[in-house]
Amino acid sequence: MKQMIVHCEPKFTQMALMEEGKLVEFAAERSQSQSQSLVGSFYKGRVVNVLPGMQAAFVDIGHKKNAFLYVDDVLHPHLEKQPKDKPSIEELLKIGQEVVVQVMKEPLRGKGPRVTTHYSLPGRWIVYMPIADYVAVSKKIQRESERTRLKMLSEQMRVSGEGIIIRTVSQDENPDAIHGDLDFLRSQWKLIQERAEVSSAPCLLHKDLSIVQRLIRDVLDPFQDELIINSEREARDAETFLEEIAGVGYNPVRVYRDSEWIFNAYGVQEQLEKDIARKVTLSSGGSIVWDHTEALTVVDVNTGKYTGGDSLEDTVTLTNLQAAEEIARLIRLRDVGGIIVIDFIDMEQEENRQSVVEVLEAGMKDDRTKSQVVGWTKLGLLELTRKKVRDDTAMMFYCPCDTCGGTGRINLLHIY
Repeated sequence: MKQMIVHCEPKFTQMALMEEGKLVEFAAERSQSQSQSLVGSFYKGRVVNVLPGMQAAFVDIGHKKNAFLYVDDVLHPHLEKQPKDKPSIEELLKIGQEVVVQVMKEPLRGKGPRVTTHYSLPGRWIVYMPIADYVAVSKKIQRESERTRLKMLSEQMRVSGEGIIIRTVSQDENPDAIHGDLDFLRSQWKLIQERAEVSSAPCLLHKDLSIVQRLIRDVLDPFQDELIINSEREARDAETFLEEIAGVGYNPVRVYRDSEWIFNAYGVQEQLEKDIARKVTLSSGGSIVWDHTEALTVVDVNTGKYTGGDSLEDTVTLTNLQAAEEIARLIRLRDVGGIIVIDFIDMEQEENRQSVVEVLEAGMKDDRTKSQVVGWTKLGLLELTRKKVRDDTAMMFYCPCDTCGGTGRINLLHIY
């Protein structure tokens, strides 16, 4: 069972997701419109610069930084419908041209948001892609008969040109519910198109759901899990949204009214402070150390005080297995994106190395953000990648030191 715990303030909303008492996701969003997440929102923008050397264009969508639009995000989303020879961006876009785009990556480190014309609208059961022209079924649905049923159902429901991705939660779901989701998302897309026709660029056409609604839609099982909110108004909004997506029979939203801070009452704050620290201690006595660079995140595993195995190989392997499980949870919790390199303690036996990979992959199977375990390097490091959509969670709570500039070292040349 999961618990979704929401702390609301007038200008700020924070959300913690607990699974079996463990913190697995944390997110925060400001209430002011300009500070909310941009990912998933649709804009009518105007092309302000076309760069053939980068095969990209910059699009004004009404924010401080122009959005970045790469050539691959302008071509047809179905690979089979793309030209064999990739055209120049100058053939596809012209300065001054108006274009409907969707934000796929938040502004990061002084860069503008990344946008695409590969539109997608996520629902409870499916993801609707109005111009993709293909059907896909979540890889997490493994039963072949169910995959076939859902694919055939999608092919029957869609019209030519439309694309549908069947989400994992659709497994064993009845056709009426999936069809209802598709009809609703079609109506959303029609509304976006109508707004685009009568609006002048740059302008917002459609904003994605709030942080609470997104988590209800994507993660929460409304018939089993708990939703606890410290705001009467937000609780009523959540109830209304649950009625829309779940109908009847779902668990009601609980309103938290005690004087103690909701995150303290449910143990969120204590876990969060430990889990976003640079050094995280394992229950066995080992530790995980996190370091971030511009291009990648490096994770170092140490045995620490743990000496409990029958041999050195056993001790190392047990530490690595525990670390792999914890790293998978912390990657999701910290929302780490980009290249991740893990320096596990050296193991001699290949079967032990494979076990560590399997534990890491199993721990990441519930992560909604796309990731891939690449494998071991020649130096014995484990590489993986995870789609980067926004700054990781730890950045919400830290800022670079004014003295060292975030390096952890003071320049002595300025002292002597």
